[in-house]
Amino acid sequence: MENRVINFESIRNFRDFGGYPTTDGGVLRTGKLFRSGNYSEATQEELEQVKALNITFQVDLRRPDERERMVAKWSAPTTRTHDGGRESEAPHVQFLRQVEVDKDRAESWMINYYKRAPFRSHHIELFQYWFKGLLALGDDEAALVNCTAGKDRTGLLCAFTKHALGVDEATLLEDYLLTNTAAKVKERLPQATKWFNSQIEQNYSEDVYWPFVGVRAHFFKTALKTITEKKGSLNAYLEEVIGLNDRDIEELRKRFVIYS
Repeated sequence: MENRVINFESIRNFRDFGGYPTTDGGVLRTGKLFRSGNYSEATQEELEQVKALNITFQVDLRRPDERERMVAKWSAPTTRTHDGGRESEAPHVQFLRQVEVDKDRAESWMINYYKRAPFRSHHIELFQYWFKGLLALGDDEAALVNCTAGKDRTGLLCAFTKHALGVDEATLLEDYLLTNTAAKVKERLPQATKWFNSQIEQNYSEDVYWPFVGVRAHFFKTALKTITEKKGSLNAYLEEVIGLNDRDIEELRKRFVIYS
């Protein structure tokens, strides 16, 4: 699992999410599907390494205010963004300012986020852009999806992609949880705690901020459960909400799955 992680210092959570087996005996192609956090702090050396991957299509899931605060130093030749969802500051920071927060309240906020995220209108449009871009990708080209930290919105879209390509749910969860290693959450948490506390003038402990820095299995499972409750299944969500039909899925598998 960890071999897929590219350990950049300034680009967080960068990894190849190909290479996973599918339920019908195939394996996802490597060097074609990438995910990451943002590029506002990327070094020139890191940017050269990213450019060498021939990533020609990108979906940046960040809100417009995020893109303005953290201006990307790199984007793919074809990059899709959305102007929906603008906030005055990050929603979780707003939450942390408004109420007295403990570990349980922080966990609850994130769980509620995962209930809403798959159905937010600007997320849906960006997810649609992603799959349309994959269907148009050239044989020698690669695609990348990112958000600010590359963990929540990106984690969901990567899971939806692997599901469409035939990867089982246990592997979706395994890849989702790899964020905690790829983003070096334990290493970064003390610094993140200091930053959050300085922003909101509090002295909360690290466990309050863990949900905003790392990921937990029940966050992901909450999203899947909500999708199933609202649409019946993840397959139905992809078809009815994202617009992926059987022919699209067949074409995606031709492009991104290798069968021996």
